[in-house]
Amino acid sequence: MRFFSQRRHFRDLSEQEIIALAISSEEDDARIYRSFAEMLRADFAATAKMFVAMAEEEDEHRRRLIDLHKSRFGEVIPLIRREHVAGFYARRPVWLVQNLGLERIRAEAARMERDAEKFYQAAAARTRDAATRSLLGDLAAEEAGHQAAAQRLDDTLIDDGARNREEDVAKRQFILTWVQPGLAGLMDGSVSTLAPIFATAFATQDTWTTFLVGLAASVGAGISMGFTEAASDDGELSGRGSPVKRGFASGVMTTLGGLGHALPYLIPDFWTATSVAIFIVFVELWAIAWIQNRFMDTPFFRAAFQVVLGGALVFGAGVLIGSG
Repeated sequence: MRFFSQRRHFRDLSEQEIIALAISSEEDDARIYRSFAEMLRADFAATAKMFVAMAEEEDEHRRRLIDLHKSRFGEVIPLIRREHVAGFYARRPVWLVQNLGLERIRAEAARMERDAEKFYQAAAARTRDAATRSLLGDLAAEEAGHQAAAQRLDDTLIDDGARNREEDVAKRQFILTWVQPGLAGLMDGSVSTLAPIFATAFATQDTWTTFLVGLAASVGAGISMGFTEAASDDGELSGRGSPVKRGFASGVMTTLGGLGHALPYLIPDFWTATSVAIFIVFVELWAIAWIQNRFMDTPFFRAAFQVVLGGALVFGAGVLIGSG
């Protein structure tokens, strides 16, 4: 019946099938490491070499397993893969990993080695043949030692100069993909919504109406900024990264920037709500100046002057229009 799983349980696999599963798993891991190397080659050449070396080690494991299979079961290796075994560990598709940062990719490789170690330990416990048990036990020990081996490869292939260059590239990519669009969104949301929110507040002195206007302005500005950022640059030539990520960062931060001084108008008392909103605006503007100084290397007082002056002008325009 279709609703019953067609996958085998690990406990039901024969020793030949366990070895075949190990062979296919090593093949997959070698391909993944080479894919990591290819993804990182342009910006992180030294780390790419490390992943190539790790792929070669997986190839050696596969060769030893194939030799064992030939000696015990002959030339024909059964087709069995991870997805054929219920509960077996899975690998994330490469396209889900390729947009992660350098450290996340290294962490993914470490997780792969831990999964492989657990598999070989379980496989060794399932076999009675002395040679097979010995090899699977050795491979479990080698997978356990791969993290240390990876660190040795890291130390051998990545000198201080290369490491610093890679860290600079990773930092620059983070800033271009997340910080810069997010900062632009926060500035737009915090500053551009000041006028409609405070104009409505002083024109109506109705906190609920002001909140609704602020909510609409914040969400609308967030959607607009998100789509504008995503559509403005596909990242291929500029190197600014995924347009979806940039659009998400810009849209979310724009919305949050506007909501910061719209939410206080959930307080029923007008002057209390307005006082809280003005305080939050003050905090937002100084936070923007700090982010510019921290990530964009803008001198703090120059950033503060620009942001606070611009915010004050927009705030004043909103109050003036609303009071008139």
